[in-house]
Amino acid sequence: MIGILSFVGFTALVAIIAYFATRRTDESTSDGYFLGGRSLTAGVIAGSLLLTNLSTEQIVGLNGSSYANGLSVMAWETLAAIAIVVTAIFLLPRYLKGGLTTVPQFLAERYDVTTKTLTSALFLTGYVVVLLPIILYSGSVAISGMFDVPTLLGVSDDAAIKICVWGIGIIGSIYAVFGGLKAVAVSDSINAIGLLIGGILVPIFGLVIIGDGSFLEGITTLTETNPEKFQSMGDETSPVPFHTLFTGMMLVQLFYWGTNQQIIQRALAAKNLKEGQKGLMLASFIKILGPLIVVLPGIIAFHIFGADLENGDEAYPLLVNRVLPGYLIGFFAAVIFGAILSSFNSVLNSSVTLFGIDIYKQHINKDANEKTIVRYGKIFGIVLAVAAMFIAPLIANAGSLFDYLQEVNGIYSIPILTIIVVGYLTKYVPAIAAKIGLISGSLLYILSQFGLKPYLAESALEDAAASGITDAAELAAIEASAYPHYLDVMAILFALNVVIMLVIGKLRPRKTPYLQEHTKQVDITPWKFVKPVGFAIIIIVVGVYAYFA
Repeated sequence: MIGILSFVGFTALVAIIAYFATRRTDESTSDGYFLGGRSLTAGVIAGSLLLTNLSTEQIVGLNGSSYANGLSVMAWETLAAIAIVVTAIFLLPRYLKGGLTTVPQFLAERYDVTTKTLTSALFLTGYVVVLLPIILYSGSVAISGMFDVPTLLGVSDDAAIKICVWGIGIIGSIYAVFGGLKAVAVSDSINAIGLLIGGILVPIFGLVIIGDGSFLEGITTLTETNPEKFQSMGDETSPVPFHTLFTGMMLVQLFYWGTNQQIIQRALAAKNLKEGQKGLMLASFIKILGPLIVVLPGIIAFHIFGADLENGDEAYPLLVNRVLPGYLIGFFAAVIFGAILSSFNSVLNSSVTLFGIDIYKQHINKDANEKTIVRYGKIFGIVLAVAAMFIAPLIANAGSLFDYLQEVNGIYSIPILTIIVVGYLTKYVPAIAAKIGLISGSLLYILSQFGLKPYLAESALEDAAASGITDAAELAAIEASAYPHYLDVMAILFALNVVIMLVIGKLRPRKTPYLQEHTKQVDITPWKFVKPVGFAIIIIVVGVYAYFA
């Protein structure tokens, strides 16, 4: 009962603070609703970025992956720091110079409206079909497990999941649809503090238990007993082989932190470039510390529970229940709920923004005023949320979705990153090149990963079986070597699409060069320390890898 009361109390406190922080924001305009009046400061931007990025599929999934594979999976966190630095120095000044509300808006200016619409449709498809339902389902599994909802309410496991899905979905919709971006960002910032505190307490208490009451002794015991788990360079059977850090991994990170509407919208809402760059740099530094929350607990769980867990994704929930004192479990459940809520309402808010600005205003009602755009954007958000709530319970085996999500997202992430990078770095590549890049990039990736790869992997396993090979580890290595890693495929297709676009630009260049206009909506004077701080962050990341090599 104490756990439930602390959970409800903390969640209500966040909602009340968000309400009072946003009640004076004019949300009847596009800037007010979609970008919080372009008023976000560094701390709010960093906190919102952190909570938007972290949710149960990452916290549970990455710790499950580190339970099985060790420190090498930290690349999803540490390399993000470098991508955020690149975004702060290269992309954000250009976004704010153009006064963008959505990333596809740039594509309309650089290429044409059709390119913008295709990109918005790709974003929305990925959000609706993959992200929203998975966030709802995985979050519902976590909350149902923490509070034992089936026993609490006297319902079946499936019914408990549905109840949690609709509960999270409705509360998230209220934040995102009726509160706008600023409500999302403020609530994210508060929850970010709770997540950092609760997330760091889990490994601290775990190490104290391992060290029989001594934190430092726990570190010594963990590292000396499990040296194989503290290798930063993954082998070829690892989910993140070391060589992929220099191929597709950086591309995925650049897309996610630099061009993904769900993420970059927080920086687009900055009151000026200085605040935006400060916020990104703060978020970048926090990402370096991310493995303490999403990787180290998995290794601690391996030490405590051994290799006997059937599903590695059980490691984190079991560890939380094992190491946290009873009076903290309710608080931590509220923090996890905040992380679930953040990812859901952030994706939903971005979907509403893309629809209102890039589809409704552009193609459905070109004469719509600001209030009409916001109103129909909210209606679309409600429909989207309800659809996701119906789809979410149909998803099975949510615990193993993290790596699958990264692979599936390549369908739209690499094509979109390609046309944005080429768009900013060239002046004469035409709109037709962007359309071909989007379509060819998506189709080739689908054919590669969901057609050719399964066929070759199956053939390799059949040959291995015919040769009498039965060892599971050897079979896994054979399957992994049958086809390039999906991160390598992303890098290959990125390079191919860039070449295709440049060739088209050479053969059929634009008649006039593209020149970006300064809309003067915000001050774009850069933060004078952005480059030194960015360089320092990169050095720290390289140092972490070298230390654990």
